[in-house]
Amino acid sequence: MICNQCPRKCNTERTEKGFGFCGVGELPKIARAALHFDEEPPISGTRGAGTIFFSGCNLRCVFCQNYAISEEHHGVVITPYQLSEEYRRLEASGAQNIEFVTPSHYVNAILESLTYYQPRLPLIWNSSGYDSIDTLKRLEGVIDIYLPDFKYSDNALARRLSHCGDYVETAAAAIDEMLRQQPEIKIENDVMQRGVIIRHLVLPSHTKNSIGVLETIARRWNGSEKTENGTRALVSLMAQYMPAGKAADYPEINRKLTKREYHKVLNKYMELNLDGFAQELDSSDKKYVPEWNYDN
Repeated sequence: MICNQCPRKCNTERTEKGFGFCGVGELPKIARAALHFDEEPPISGTRGAGTIFFSGCNLRCVFCQNYAISEEHHGVVITPYQLSEEYRRLEASGAQNIEFVTPSHYVNAILESLTYYQPRLPLIWNSSGYDSIDTLKRLEGVIDIYLPDFKYSDNALARRLSHCGDYVETAAAAIDEMLRQQPEIKIENDVMQRGVIIRHLVLPSHTKNSIGVLETIARRWNGSEKTENGTRALVSLMAQYMPAGKAADYPEINRKLTKREYHKVLNKYMELNLDGFAQELDSSDKKYVPEWNYDN
């Protein structure tokens, strides 16, 4: 397969050795498929999200909490049919939904898997936000809930920390497309059925970046009638940052957030009257990092 599924447009063959920026082959490689209870309340619900963590990534965030799978590619290669069997198992386990985590480079396999079994649950696309519009259009009518990150308001910072110099405009366009497909929030019995939640992780030493992100979200996707694209997306402000991956090589992020930093961003969140969720500062704890223990 010559792959141009993400904005990198590597135009290279995705073999089992993973030539291409994401570093993985065409067949899905997964590190965990289990009920997950640490997502936003309407995503986890009371029974947990049926979360599938994919290996590889089209970003290279130096601080990635999931570095062992995003960069080191831990996991097991399975077929699209085997992936569909995971949906059955998670559904039978009581999952509130099926959540694809970091799935952008596996869209072909995911769409094929859904021809074998279509879960009777909402499907969630949990991505970095760095998604191709063409790929997202292939998901129209398939994905019920989009859960993108919006990491940066500064492309220079995106280049330094995620090796991605066009992140801001690319992720913004992707979120526009997600909202075109799912323009309204639908929650039934405290469980989300449709819509978009935009996530933002606050980084230490970079509160200006976070404030810029929140201001962009308020103007473009959340807030009042004066927004560019309507009041449609919920916003999840995350305080869970802790040094991981190669963060030790970047002194300004080689620590947890301070209370002062997080409250500065949280105050802006409240000032902008954003609708959504905000984590507690004590969410920065290794106990919330999943174990990569998928056993095929």
